[in-house]
Amino acid sequence: MNISIASDHGGFALKERVSQYLKDKGYEVTDCGTYSSDSCDYPDFGAKAARLVSEGKCQRGIVICTTGIGIGIAANKIKGVRCALCLNTDMASMTRKHNDANMLAMGAKYVTAQQAFEITDVFLSTDFEGGRHSKRVDKLMDLER
Repeated sequence: MNISIASDHGGFALKERVSQYLKDKGYEVTDCGTYSSDSCDYPDFGAKAARLVSEGKCQRGIVICTTGIGIGIAANKIKGVRCALCLNTDMASMTRKHNDANMLAMGAKYVTAQQAFEITDVFLSTDFEGGRHSKRVDKLMDLER
């Protein structure tokens, strides 16, 4: 599985840790920046990672900023992306099962590296349940049309 990953300066250190964690687990990781802790604008990097998911070049994406909110909003502006802010493993599981989220947003201010690893593992290993949830996901996608 190829995973796009991006952050702004507020999420840079956690992005680096999560990226290495994923590589160590055998995932292919496409780092969309930022590449330092210098101040930058989260939409530039969140959109880049989201486009890779939207275009099918990456199967999942992870975006990180200080809160996870801004970069997640940026990712959700890209057609075909369903990015969910998850601050614990239960949220990660539920968004995959019920929303078929294809991108994960996390807030470096609110999750430790260990928590981020656990959230990421659950997000990547949980399948969409389909069924009654498919209708709702279809309605979400209809909003883009």
